[in-house]
Amino acid sequence: MSRILITSALPYINGIKHLGTLAGSMLPADVYARFQRSRGRETLYICATDEHGTPTELAAAEAGVDPAAFCAAQHEVQAELGAKFGLSWDHFGRSSSQQNHRLTQRFAQTLWEAGFIEEKVTQQVYSNADKRFLPDRYVIGTCPHCAYPAARGDQCENCPRVLDPADLIAPRSAVSGSEDIEIRPSKHLFLRQSLFSDKLRTWIDGKKGDWPLLVTSIALKWLDEGLQDRGITRDLEWGVPVNAAEWGPNPDGATPDVEGLAGKVFYVWFDAPIEYIGATWEWADAKAAAEGRGQADEAEWERWWREPLAADVTYVEFMGKDNVPFHTVGFPCTLIGANEQRGPDGAWGAVNNAPWKLVDRLKGFNWLDYYGGKFSTSQKRGVFMDQALELLPADYWRWWVVANAPEGSDATFTWEQFQTQVNADLADVLGNFVNRILKFTETRFEGVVPDGGAPGELEIKLASDVSAKLAELTELMEAMEMRKSAQALRQLWVLGNQYLTEAAPWTAIKTDRDRAAVAVRTGLNLVALFAKVSEPFIPFAAEKIAGGVGEAFPGRWPQGEGATLLNALQPGTKVAAPDVLFRKIEDVQVEEWRERFGGEVEPA
Repeated sequence: MSRILITSALPYINGIKHLGTLAGSMLPADVYARFQRSRGRETLYICATDEHGTPTELAAAEAGVDPAAFCAAQHEVQAELGAKFGLSWDHFGRSSSQQNHRLTQRFAQTLWEAGFIEEKVTQQVYSNADKRFLPDRYVIGTCPHCAYPAARGDQCENCPRVLDPADLIAPRSAVSGSEDIEIRPSKHLFLRQSLFSDKLRTWIDGKKGDWPLLVTSIALKWLDEGLQDRGITRDLEWGVPVNAAEWGPNPDGATPDVEGLAGKVFYVWFDAPIEYIGATWEWADAKAAAEGRGQADEAEWERWWREPLAADVTYVEFMGKDNVPFHTVGFPCTLIGANEQRGPDGAWGAVNNAPWKLVDRLKGFNWLDYYGGKFSTSQKRGVFMDQALELLPADYWRWWVVANAPEGSDATFTWEQFQTQVNADLADVLGNFVNRILKFTETRFEGVVPDGGAPGELEIKLASDVSAKLAELTELMEAMEMRKSAQALRQLWVLGNQYLTEAAPWTAIKTDRDRAAVAVRTGLNLVALFAKVSEPFIPFAAEKIAGGVGEAFPGRWPQGEGATLLNALQPGTKVAAPDVLFRKIEDVQVEEWRERFGGEVEPA
């Protein structure tokens, strides 16, 4: 049985994340991880805060603390919010960790000595007003391709084309807004991505059918436009230091310019994906420390990332479409380059016999917006994770976000749709079913699973319908089809309501207690089934539902035919109705929240 390694795009340290971040990476990854664990597969879900880069430096300065202290505090905030949302990370690491520092420097050295990094003197943007070099994303101007007026110097969010600051029309500092900027020479390291074009195309072509069209189309578009070498160092203080003094010669016999590279750090988009591996190392070390073993052996984390130890691992990534290029081009170049080398004659060869693992399945998402516009902290538009939990329990948000996952296209959050869907799905369908059958059992069957009576035609049909729908749900979950999975789960809940309406134990008990007992017993087994299959989506409510029928939590994903599943509870088992699982959202709440968080964007 294969092991499952799951990573989701790293949330940036600067600021609390909004619902769109949940929708595009962390929450679908959690749903999938919970599902795979319930299937009995060894599963490791790794995430971390992305902590380097200019935004961190600027936010720390604004807060009056150094970047290390700022990141430590913000990491704690994000870890706590993730736990409250039920994100079941096996480890939530930090890209500023010593493990990631060591790995980033190790990868860079390997890439240099394999011939895949070269030095270039580049013309960098320097802001006289800010008295500092400006990283690409802190130069803004008009995109030369689509005329978007607020394009960043590394990527246009509107196209989204990859850019250099020199490409921008009327560039200015994003820090001060000053146009008093000039170009100064600075030596930097470049990953020679152009050398990997053929290998990447072959690899990506082989993923067609396994990856969503969204992912392969973005990746191939980058290749079709011509893969450019990418700068992987920056003139910053906060980041992983370039350790060029430790590097040996490249295949041409050249050694790095240690003096010219002094004081530079690696670009955040070089070290951040490496943190997937770094966080796995952190997880192994934390586990070893908890067991009193000090630090973990390398094999404990390399078994997830390096062949042959990772031969049975299926590696799955979740991310929004804006992150796809960095994970289908940039990070794979790093890993392929660390696995192979290229000599002066251009011939490729293996660096070692333990290559790093590339992603097997990559689930990309479009964007979730708010009333047709972007979530915005500065404009106070949209719902952020901390605010969401002030309003309603996590399961309300988890359900709506997964049920409306932006898979085939962008999706839009509105309070009106949120209210309608949560009330209908959670309160009216699932909550009502669980409450009805458990309350009836308490009042008419002494609060225990009743014995007696034999299944009839209604139960036989239900067993067949449940088997078919459960098989469909399982297949959709394996395929990571989030929205369709939520639809299939809701249809399972509907089967329970339809059955209770037809079986009507409250009517049958007046004349045939055995017939009523069959209906109640079947309904209670549906409750147990619903707890198991709902756990990946709404874990907090699923735990209450499981407890209501005396089931362990979390349970194993149901297997077998419907007739077996509908007779899993032992007669005599004590049951008890939980408190109201889902309270309906009222119109007055919607009005209040819409006023607080904003509605439609006013036309220009």
